[in-house]
Amino acid sequence: MATAPLTQTTGRRKEAVARANVRTGTGKVTVNGRAIEAYFTTPTQRMVAIEALRVTNNETTFDVDANIYGGGVNGQAGALRMAIARSLVEMDPETRPALKKAGLLTRDSRRKESKKYGLKKARKAPQYTKR
Repeated sequence: MATAPLTQTTGRRKEAVARANVRTGTGKVTVNGRAIEAYFTTPTQRMVAIEALRVTNNETTFDVDANIYGGGVNGQAGALRMAIARSLVEMDPETRPALKKAGLLTRDSRRKESKKYGLKKARKAPQYTKR
């Protein structure tokens, strides 16, 4: 097994944390020991997860082995996307402008809004009764 330039990076999105090991290979992506098709069931999630490889035209150049925990499936796909993008920049700094332009190196800082007292959720109020 070829383990030439190996990078390990972390990506985060919402509550999900992804640790990705990227090395030269044939384009095989495994997530938590399973193939990407088995882990991310929808095509949209798979597309989001490997978007960084597509932007830099490296879909068949690198193998990705990722461990992801926390959050939901969409958040995990976003976390993996960021981890792969960071690895690609670490291996080849010339890919940075393209990945930065695509917004793949920026941490999505959106969080769930906290619940307010007197309301049912962050903004949902109880039903108003006139009489």
